[in-house]
Amino acid sequence: MRILVTGGAGFIGSAVVRRAVAMGHAVVNLDALTYAANPANLAEVAASPLYAFEQADIRDRVALDRIFRDHRPDAVMHLAAESHVDRSIDGPAAFVETNVTGTFHLLEAARAHWLREGRPPGFRFHHISTDEVFGSLGPEGRFTEETRYDPRSPYSASKAASDHLVRAWGETYGLPVLVTNCSNNYGPYHFPEKLVPVTILNALHGRPIPVYGTGENVRDWLYVEDHAEALLLVLERGAVGRTYAIGGESEARNIDLVRMICSIMDEMHPAGAPHDRLITFVPDRPGHDLRYAIDPSRIRAELGWRPSVTLQEGLRRTVRWYLDREDWWRPLLGRDGWGGGWGPGHEDPGSSAGPDRWHRRCAAARRPGCS
Repeated sequence: MRILVTGGAGFIGSAVVRRAVAMGHAVVNLDALTYAANPANLAEVAASPLYAFEQADIRDRVALDRIFRDHRPDAVMHLAAESHVDRSIDGPAAFVETNVTGTFHLLEAARAHWLREGRPPGFRFHHISTDEVFGSLGPEGRFTEETRYDPRSPYSASKAASDHLVRAWGETYGLPVLVTNCSNNYGPYHFPEKLVPVTILNALHGRPIPVYGTGENVRDWLYVEDHAEALLLVLERGAVGRTYAIGGESEARNIDLVRMICSIMDEMHPAGAPHDRLITFVPDRPGHDLRYAIDPSRIRAELGWRPSVTLQEGLRRTVRWYLDREDWWRPLLGRDGWGGGWGPGHEDPGSSAGPDRWHRRCAAARRPGCS
């Protein structure tokens, strides 16, 4: 297939691009290269004749029409999105503009292309979404494809809206759509604003590891390479109009996850041990969902997929990757979004300013590193 991947320079998108090229698919990566995108994520495929790059914004309909005409894709995998909850609390407008308006323009451009090509039966529009659209779970139960939508943050609300648009274009116009909702991803190439990379890199540099509240919030963790495999399987074999929930079957409280990473760091970077001494609780963020968990029974029964990487093994791979790839994360230090701006080379939260001052600043601004 020739696949148009939006957001292909991002964390999950680049994993999809790398895997698709390795499988022999031609890939067109459409990315606006905003703060969390990184062309270095695609170094291993950049010279491949199967890979092409288009820098464009999904809100730019003129650019989208040109890209569809030039490349004539057989399928679209839509991953481009603003995706960080803390940022959505600080600035919700960008999330509505990209996740809702951008998805609308992409759907319209894809529909025009599909009609122009004579409605090819093999064409697919695969929209990649999140389990956060379902809201918060209590101690029991798991999300399924039938779970009622109940978004709690500007981010999840914008993703819920985009899910509804995709399904509406399938029902109203007959566009062959697929929707997937995934649990929390982690792994290599993760921009350091999220919990796992913030924990690893703050531990590496002896800086406080911020954890919201008391760390009781539970997430279902999915290794990014497993997710990329599942997404391409859904694209190739999923039933048109179907939704598939993709989970890692690895639930953990945030505090337990952080302690697991600290333990791995103790082994792999003993100079800083014990790293769990750096764990620092910060005021909880507004509307912090208690628990997410996915029941992946449908994708397992219909497509034969289940995650292959356990949480412990995935975290070990991830920690090892960050320790070995300073060449990847070091150039990101000056970017907006790195752990609230206090990465290595920036103001040290453990300096004479004192951790209390850092906690106040971090909580007041609800910065990305306060995971």
